Amino acid sequence: MSREDVHLMAHLMRRAGFGATRDELESAISDGYEKTVDALLDTSTVSYMPDDIIRRYHVDQSELRVVEVAIANWLYRMMTTTSPLQEKIALFWHSLFATGERKVNNVQTMVNQIETFRKYGLGSFRALLVQVSRDPAMLHWLDNQDNHRDAVNENYGRELLELFSMGIGNYTEQDVKEAARAFTGWTFENAEYMALRAMKASIWPYSRVACQFEFRSDDHDYSEKIFLGESGPFDGEDVIEVIVRQPATTRFVCTRLYQFFVADEVDDKGEALIERLCQTYFDSGYVIEAVLRHMFNSDHFKSTVVRFRRVKSPAELVAGTLRTARPFPRPTVEMFQVGLATNYMGQELMNPPNVEGWHEGAEWIDSGSLVERVNFASQYLGNPDSPGVRDIADRLASEQRAQFDSATLVDSCLDLLGPITVSDETRATLVASSEAYEQDDLTTRVAETLRLIGSTREYQLA
Repeated sequence: MSREDVHLMAHLMRRAGFGATRDELESAISDGYEKTVDALLDTSTVSYMPDDIIRRYHVDQSELRVVEVAIANWLYRMMTTTSPLQEKIALFWHSLFATGERKVNNVQTMVNQIETFRKYGLGSFRALLVQVSRDPAMLHWLDNQDNHRDAVNENYGRELLELFSMGIGNYTEQDVKEAARAFTGWTFENAEYMALRAMKASIWPYSRVACQFEFRSDDHDYSEKIFLGESGPFDGEDVIEVIVRQPATTRFVCTRLYQFFVADEVDDKGEALIERLCQTYFDSGYVIEAVLRHMFNSDHFKSTVVRFRRVKSPAELVAGTLRTARPFPRPTVEMFQVGLATNYMGQELMNPPNVEGWHEGAEWIDSGSLVERVNFASQYLGNPDSPGVRDIADRLASEQRAQFDSATLVDSCLDLLGPITVSDETRATLVASSEAYEQDDLTTRVAETLRLIGSTREYQLA
């Protein structure tokens, strides 16, 4: 097993998941790179703690009655699941199909939307768009319950084209109007009653139930429509079928996937890869799993030039830190505070700022959010009682390096935490700071060194 093998597998696990421990990396390397890619894409056997077990530890985690608890529950899934790509793709679609509980005002409906992303997120983009268009959270978010045959509301039709599939410049205003007409009658059951109930209900059990999709045939416009150059008595599914066949759609989807999984900025080699991904999109029948398999196995994805080229989102930073430190072997009340942590960093899950979602990349970082990110990573990586931190210390002890100097300790911790490559200046600072703890026991020295690494620029990157 070469050092490059470790770096490459760590890169894959950061991008297709939320990072991995050294034991997990070594196991994956033993399996082989392509087999590991296949395993990540296979979500047929997912293992995570069921809600009925979570209820025994923290009753609010099970009922998911308030959004902060639902966020904590999702983050717990991210840090404990055996299928990290399923949660990562759900996070991707949540960022793209940005929907907010603040307006939906029904946490369980939002939770169901995230489950839709898990279930359909790696399948056909056509099937996913149909499910999103039927999703009560999305219907409420973009007012499609107010889209009637005799009073058309264009909100969903517009955003479907502009933000969810094709992008500005690839359709006309008439296409927006025709798409909106195709989605008339797509609503959720008892919309007026559910809105009233949400305003008046308490957070306690049985006072809130998830909304359910309803198609009202008597409110649907069955007349002829001309959409993107094709004509017919289209309904919503027909419109989606036309959308997914458009070259602009595949370009839009593959570019967004590239920016989420490969690099924030697209260079010439990135453009070439996106072109190949577009062909895979069509060849596979619009299947996202096939696009990602091509992406992860590509030479460009494996190259060193794209490693640590993405700024971690708050959710990625929190989940990755917790998967490393493993401070919560069981769900606890403290997980509620973890759910709030992403909010303070600028990403309130299930509550994006608007329908455009979050501005990502370098815009995740400002003076306020950086302090929160550093404090969070330092808090959990610097806790010598966390199982993950103890495991790193035990590994170093087993290698009979318990008496090594600060420089060797820093290099070893950088290696086991990533591997992470830092600048010479950053390394010198880490070594100088670590010298203050040379007289402490190994676990304390490791924890303090990890805490310092968590504050570096490089730790903010994936």
